[in-house]
Amino acid sequence: MKICIFGAGAIGGYMAAKLVQAGADVSIVARGPHLAAMQKKGLTLIEEGRDPVTLPVRATANAADLGPQDYVILTLKAHSVPPVVGAMQPLFGPDTTLVHGVNGVPWWYFHKHGGPLDGTRLASVDPGDVQWNGFGPDRVLGCVVYPAAEVREPGTIHHIEGNRFSLGEPDGSKSDRATALSQALQAAGLKAPVRPRLRDEIWIKLWGNLSFNPISALTHATLDVLCTDPGTRDVARRMMIEAQTIAEKLGVNFPIDVERRIDGGAAVGAHRTSMLQDLTAGRPMEIDALVRSVQELGRLTETPTPTVDTVLALVTLRARVAGLY
Repeated sequence: MKICIFGAGAIGGYMAAKLVQAGADVSIVARGPHLAAMQKKGLTLIEEGRDPVTLPVRATANAADLGPQDYVILTLKAHSVPPVVGAMQPLFGPDTTLVHGVNGVPWWYFHKHGGPLDGTRLASVDPGDVQWNGFGPDRVLGCVVYPAAEVREPGTIHHIEGNRFSLGEPDGSKSDRATALSQALQAAGLKAPVRPRLRDEIWIKLWGNLSFNPISALTHATLDVLCTDPGTRDVARRMMIEAQTIAEKLGVNFPIDVERRIDGGAAVGAHRTSMLQDLTAGRPMEIDALVRSVQELGRLTETPTPTVDTVLALVTLRARVAGLY
């Protein structure tokens, strides 16, 4: 089984390191100082309670160096994917599976959805249908990413918490390709359940990303503060209720309520969300996949989203003023 991690930053690097440790045939596509460090000295993984380990890895900036793979695991941020669709083509053979480990509403969301919007394409996350046409939705195996990790320095991944990568076919079936990848990830010490209703998990994670991320970018507050301050907690609650109304119209089940989800965010502590981290580091922010996509789904389902619309307008202008959108 040949596996390529495309965009092996913190999450992709963590997965790659665990797979390499387990003896899997893994290659990495990365760039910049991180790539240079891996090529020179290998990939270092730091896990709590364990000695750091440095692993030799096959890493390149050019997918053509690697050839067709059985699985291509995509771990980039959503806005970074459309520009690299062409560069990824050498990785794809007729039976290659694209594992979509990207945050937010995925571009393939309505592929084999089965509802009245089956086959609908989402302009907010796939403008011009670049991914739909360039990858093809039949290649896709969904993946919800739960671990937290960071690139401590080029070539070094610091794993913070979590080891679950939930997998799921767009049609909910337990396919051979999903089962085989699940087994490979489990052999590497990762949790990789194959879910018949992966969209439910997509929405549970999106619930927090939709609200906590833009609020934190606007206020610079950490999770513990924005989830307990009465004003920002209420804004988050309103955004999440609007999102839940949309999702339930699309057949999604929520196993927890809004208050418990916000309490879960508060329990994380003094954590800066990824969008706040991107803003302060001068990196493009994941506004479209995390927020604008929900607005688009609101329009498609004829669901009013006044709070989402307001926060989206504010965080978009914040990003534009900073030159990050």
